[in-house]
Amino acid sequence: MNDLGQALLRKVKPITKEWIQTVCSDREIDSVQKLTYEAIYDSLPQVLEAIATLLSDNIQDNTEGLNCNSLEHGIVRADQGFDASEIAREYRILREVIFSALEEDLLTGTALEVLQATRSINAVLDHVIILSLESYIERRLTALVKIEDQLVLTGQELNRLAQIHQEQLSQLAHELKNPLNSLLGFSSLLMKKFQNRIDTGEGHPADLQNIERVIRNGRHILALINNSLDMARSELEQQQLDVETFALRELLDDLVANIVPLAQRKQLTVVLESDRAPTEITTDAVRLRQIISNLLSNAVRYTKVGIIRIICQQPDAQSWSIAIVDTGVGISAEMQERIFEPYFRVNSPHSTDEEGTGLGLAIVKRLVTLLQGQIELISVPNQGSTFTLTFPIRLAT
Repeated sequence: MNDLGQALLRKVKPITKEWIQTVCSDREIDSVQKLTYEAIYDSLPQVLEAIATLLSDNIQDNTEGLNCNSLEHGIVRADQGFDASEIAREYRILREVIFSALEEDLLTGTALEVLQATRSINAVLDHVIILSLESYIERRLTALVKIEDQLVLTGQELNRLAQIHQEQLSQLAHELKNPLNSLLGFSSLLMKKFQNRIDTGEGHPADLQNIERVIRNGRHILALINNSLDMARSELEQQQLDVETFALRELLDDLVANIVPLAQRKQLTVVLESDRAPTEITTDAVRLRQIISNLLSNAVRYTKVGIIRIICQQPDAQSWSIAIVDTGVGISAEMQERIFEPYFRVNSPHSTDEEGTGLGLAIVKRLVTLLQGQIELISVPNQGSTFTLTFPIRLAT
């Protein structure tokens, strides 16, 4: 059989080119869409050369080089924002491309030689994947530590302003409750998973997904704190908006993923209908998350049985809308007139939320106005409520 290591070395460039083309066209790897060709290219040729070293009989073994290049590749992908599933998908494509490129060389051997060569290639690639994922995990955990340090520093500033701005502190506590619970829950799960991994020497892909959730929720909490500090320093109307263009459906998917565990505890069904939603919008993503997350939390809190439906669509070229529909306890006509007032709470025997401040919908109303939108409520007692939000596709600045 031909020397597979030498054959792989000769084909590093065409393998790299085909791999990048396949990755860029793969719809399951969204992160590559925002990267340049050079950024996607990164250290792959060096990784391929190290793999060829271990496959060749005529090249000195260089496991150390393989380790370094694989670790570097995992670090690069972590810094570029890849998630665990995207990295796994990337290496799956790489495996397919390598076997396709070496097909002619494999056919020069006997059946036994082909079998042995296939096992060797798979073993080397598995080793590469493990090294890359280990460095990826380490990088993401480092990012989590930095976020925690930032939270501590920002918390100190928050304490300094707490006595002066009691209302803003109450708003902050209300808005932080849901993402903080999510962060603590996923952190606890992550700790147990990694403890089991240490005890048994085994890992699971879900561990990586939990790291991503912890980091994402940690960043969300940090953004909420910073925004609340802005509110403490000045009136809401005087605040600066952080306007950006982003994928709306991705934001909605993330919000629904965070609320589903809470709904499942009450055996509620959550349905997202976003087929007619705009692909991209331009607005303040952090404040939009606050609005929708607050309404979703209320929908789950005041719904005993049934379904939570999120309907997003684009009625015209200038605007988009989202409706949060529940089958909960509903709101009487008298209370609907005051529902958006600060500190006003609906007196309902079905609600067990004794820690609520009555600020949630007041915050929503102010933020909707800040984002140049409108909010409407239709509700029938014992049948449910529908909150409909309408925003411009592009926020005027």
